[in-house]
Amino acid sequence: MQPKAKFRKDYRPVDFTITDIYLDFQLDPQDTLVTSTLTVKRQNSDATQLRLDGHSFEFLSLKLNGEPFSKYQKDDESLTLDLSQFPAEQFQLEIQTRLNPSENTSLQGLYQSGDGLCTQCEAEGFRQITYMLDRPDVLAKYRTKLTACKSKYPYLLANGNRIAQGELEDGRHWVEWEDPFLKPCYLFAVVAGDFDLLQDKFTTMSGRVVDLEIYVDRGNLDRAGWAMESLKRSMKWDEERFGLEYDLDIYMIVAVDFFNMGAMENKGLNIFNSKFVLANPQTATDDDYMGVESVIAHEYFHNWTGNRITCRDWFQLSLKEGLTVFRDQEFTSDLWSRPAKRIEDVRMMRSVQFAEDASPMAHPIRPEKVIEMNNFYTVTVYEKGAEVIRMIHTLLGEEKFQKGMKLYVAEQDGKAATCEDFVSAMERASGVDLQQFRRWYSQSGTPELTIADEYDEKRQTYRLHVSQMTPPTADQVEKVNLHIPLRVALYGENGQKINLQHELLTVSDVLDVIHEHQTFEFHNVPQRPVPALLCDFSAPVRVDYNYSTEQLLTLVKFADNEFVRWDAAQTLYINELRANLSRFQQNQPMQFSEALIEALTLVLEKANTDPELTALTLTLPKETEFAESFKVIDPAGIAAVRDFMQRSIAESLKDRLLVVYNQNRLPEYRVVAEDMAKRALRNVCLSYLAFTDVGNTLVHKHYHQADNMTDTLASLAAATKAQLPCRDQLLADFEQKWHHDGLVMDKWFMLQATRPDENVLEIVQGLLEHRSFNFKNPNRVRSLIGAFASQNPRAFHAIDGSGYRFLVDMLIKLNDTNPQVAARLIEPLIKLSRYDAQRQTLMRRGLERLKGLDHLARDLFEKIEKALQ
Repeated sequence: MQPKAKFRKDYRPVDFTITDIYLDFQLDPQDTLVTSTLTVKRQNSDATQLRLDGHSFEFLSLKLNGEPFSKYQKDDESLTLDLSQFPAEQFQLEIQTRLNPSENTSLQGLYQSGDGLCTQCEAEGFRQITYMLDRPDVLAKYRTKLTACKSKYPYLLANGNRIAQGELEDGRHWVEWEDPFLKPCYLFAVVAGDFDLLQDKFTTMSGRVVDLEIYVDRGNLDRAGWAMESLKRSMKWDEERFGLEYDLDIYMIVAVDFFNMGAMENKGLNIFNSKFVLANPQTATDDDYMGVESVIAHEYFHNWTGNRITCRDWFQLSLKEGLTVFRDQEFTSDLWSRPAKRIEDVRMMRSVQFAEDASPMAHPIRPEKVIEMNNFYTVTVYEKGAEVIRMIHTLLGEEKFQKGMKLYVAEQDGKAATCEDFVSAMERASGVDLQQFRRWYSQSGTPELTIADEYDEKRQTYRLHVSQMTPPTADQVEKVNLHIPLRVALYGENGQKINLQHELLTVSDVLDVIHEHQTFEFHNVPQRPVPALLCDFSAPVRVDYNYSTEQLLTLVKFADNEFVRWDAAQTLYINELRANLSRFQQNQPMQFSEALIEALTLVLEKANTDPELTALTLTLPKETEFAESFKVIDPAGIAAVRDFMQRSIAESLKDRLLVVYNQNRLPEYRVVAEDMAKRALRNVCLSYLAFTDVGNTLVHKHYHQADNMTDTLASLAAATKAQLPCRDQLLADFEQKWHHDGLVMDKWFMLQATRPDENVLEIVQGLLEHRSFNFKNPNRVRSLIGAFASQNPRAFHAIDGSGYRFLVDMLIKLNDTNPQVAARLIEPLIKLSRYDAQRQTLMRRGLERLKGLDHLARDLFEKIEKALQ
């Protein structure tokens, strides 16, 4: 039977709700007994049936008000009680179930991670523990009692505050927890295990002292300190910027090795993928440090935007995720570098989210229908959702935005809210009309702004003609005009910034694009200006404006906004790639433009004054980023041209790159912004120099002199991409040193998977048997199989179809063990419409092979079905 879609329009309030839950876990890896006592309240006096969600466990018994109850029907997904003879407004259900966590490879519900036990209940994992009204608008108070063998599981953790504990005579012990705040079951969590514990305290702005506890696997305590510092910074920032204070007596983070996602914001007990907790200079790169801090902050910020206020239904997921991503982006921007953070987020949007908009899985940030909820944990819901929040912030300004936040929190605290509740609060608090803006929530796709300009020298008047359109997407053919905030700046040919005026009044640099065609007129413009368009990426749109090379060079040289300078360089790179791809496809020799060399020379001249921006600007877009400039993608051509560009830059600027490389050596490793910028710049220089005659000696030396993982990995990456003679020896040395550490080896697997070698697929297939690889661990699978499919397009899209066949083989295996991870990995295969006819045929063949599986998981079914339509 084919899975059925659910629709947002079909939302109905529950006939029954659950107000209180008492859960008793007798924990054992093979045989866990769960007794759940639910206080049920009737909401609809005419309702006669109570349907509870549940699957993947052994159902033992059911009691109603203490008496055995047998008037129910059971299927693979649910338990439906016939209450036609039981009209009580409130009653208690006691349900017993038996679980086998050690065999739960889905990593949802209660499962075994290493020697410990933990849960993952978002989105619909709680129903794998016991029967429940498993939907986010059912808010209850939870009390949880955990009993287990004390020697094996000395720590027993759950949501809320610890209220009681004791010992049993048979070597077991128990701990009871109570969460005083209403929450949906997706925020429920338990952990049992033996850990190293890092403890600290935080005093809130009202003077309450909160215990902070981070639990990590034995032997990893020296890698937990950064996570603790990040947590305290997050708590302080949320008080200072948003006025939001933590509310429980304790805040716990547990790092586990087996986890489908990055982390989970369970109330008071955050369960994390260890990748986003563990860091020290020997094992973690600068990017890892930033990732740990960002994810720690994200899950902490959910305490208010996600937990205290949750979403009414899963179609409103962006209410909590888009808003919380915006908050964690602002946190990183305030503490570190706003331009660098903006550039990082824009690269993600343009390469990954724009690609999703152009794929069969295109959807608005508030989707209209879904088959498998896990499939909507997407860059559209998260990152584009954050861009929509950012546009509201742009339109309102910080002061009015914060007024809107305060109103939203005051009205929705303790409730399950909708996206409309948030926008309405913003609108009422600010007085800004957001009626047309609301369309961003319901319209999918990437809008395109086509911009032309004209200058009247006599009247000193400059006009921008702006047209908007959103191309049809897989889910929506008809599109409407959006409210798009377009931030602009005007520069003179010598770099002076021109004041934006209309008549004699200074006007905002944010233009409200609301119609299909609009003209914006500026006065007192003394010369024909160079426009900077979409400054700071003020909206998630594409801009089509016919820049000349001279205009782009002006922006690279003179723009006072770092994002604008970086963005102008990106356009130069894309123009260069387009020109050479055309030559490559016609078997003509490729040429490298003097203008781009001039631009990069200018960038390198500012290396000492702004190493961070220099590093970001010198970094060539990835093949996947370049690909988004084309309707039909030529993976082999893009890879060949990008390789030519990298070698041309290396040869043309070798001497200058070498000077900058030598100038930025640091005496010691520190996690501070200034040093991270210099390390990034030095390592970008190294990545180019690897392609020159000094490459092998330089990279070999860099590796052996490195005192931190950032530099170690940079030398390995440089050796691998440039296929240097020292590569295999360095990779072998690294593997020998780190084979025992899965997280560190993920970096090594990723490098192997993205090798430019002709035989890379054979290498990847061989590594499936490597001593450090574990097919049951999502991090290992993503770092090897996922990286090959999504980050090595030339090899994955090999014209013989070998890359597709390999991925399909892996997906068939994952379909039976972990369909959620499989659904993430299939993404490159479902974008078949972006490729030539031969590749499309081969990709379709692979998808049809998957569709023919006897027990195809819903996660995969939904994506395959959409791709094949």
